[in-house]
Amino acid sequence: MTVGANGQALRRYPESVLDRLLGLEEELAHIESQLGDPQVTADRGRFVEVSRRHSQLTEMIEVGSAWRTALEDAAAAREIGESSSGEELIEAREMETVALSEAEALEEKFRFILLPRDPNDDRNVIVEIRGAEGGEEANLWARDLFEMYRSYINTKGWGIEVLGSHFSDMGGYTDIAFLIKGDGVWSHLKHEGGPHRVQRVPVTESQGRVHTSSAAVTVLPEADEVEVEIDPNDLEIDTYRSSGPGGQSVNTTDSAVRVTHLPTGLVVSMQDEKSQLQNKAKALRVLRARLLKLRQDEQASSQAAQKRDQAKSGGRAEKIRTYNFKESRVTDHRIGLTLYKLERVLAGDLDEVVKPLMLHEREQQLEAGNGKP
Repeated sequence: MTVGANGQALRRYPESVLDRLLGLEEELAHIESQLGDPQVTADRGRFVEVSRRHSQLTEMIEVGSAWRTALEDAAAAREIGESSSGEELIEAREMETVALSEAEALEEKFRFILLPRDPNDDRNVIVEIRGAEGGEEANLWARDLFEMYRSYINTKGWGIEVLGSHFSDMGGYTDIAFLIKGDGVWSHLKHEGGPHRVQRVPVTESQGRVHTSSAAVTVLPEADEVEVEIDPNDLEIDTYRSSGPGGQSVNTTDSAVRVTHLPTGLVVSMQDEKSQLQNKAKALRVLRARLLKLRQDEQASSQAAQKRDQAKSGGRAEKIRTYNFKESRVTDHRIGLTLYKLERVLAGDLDEVVKPLMLHEREQQLEAGNGKP
């Protein structure tokens, strides 16, 4: 064994790493043969799946091989040092220290990259925001949260499509649903689900007193039609006239659609489009996403707990994050993170909040042994 720069003992050739690398390399060879199989290339879904796995394996092998090489370099430098003296010995020890330091960093990276992938990582995301406690201020806060996410989406180069919304009397949102498309959308936003609490002086407050209100955010993985089949007999569909702020009619026909899934009681309403068919299609996209999440929750108790957290009432005492305007403070209560950058966060600079949550999840997985090579 050798000792790294931080005193951690490292084996020269960790058998578990070599075994894992060999297994990954064998799988990659098999995947590459599939990419040349006409039956695979003719099946678009299968080809996309195989190509995605090829990309994942390539990245894993690159990192793992670099780790193995760093360990070999450290071992070689140590052997040189054992038969050297003077300046050669000093140089060999420096080379060993550098190689071991690099190996330690690559070990951590390799362990992270081996963590089990979230099954929703390659999916687009549907986000729903609704005003919860606080009356009209909660609806205005829901609008502010939507603008925050929209700015963040733009900085990431993702795409956004508003699926449906219902305005409140003062131009806020009683609820809004939108689809986000792009690489890494789910991994970045899945921790946003839950009650978001705001502490500020509402525009409706004449005495200048600070109020506490909240909006509830739900994050759902988008489902394909093939994945979640909906029996038309399980649906109750109502149509009505869409309305805007203050309840005024914004359409002369009954184009708004309310879809009720009878087996689960889930209800989705859409009114933004002028066509019943378009509103129905959007409502079914949201319904499929909710049904997929319910199915996933039933399959894993941890996901079920996550869904219950997201589905809370949105009460002010139940919060994942607090936005305090007086102190310009943003606090994520799950990891004890506090930033005094409220204006920047609301402007869409969310990475300083999102990335620590992503790292926290990975660290928990590592502590559980899920990333052990």
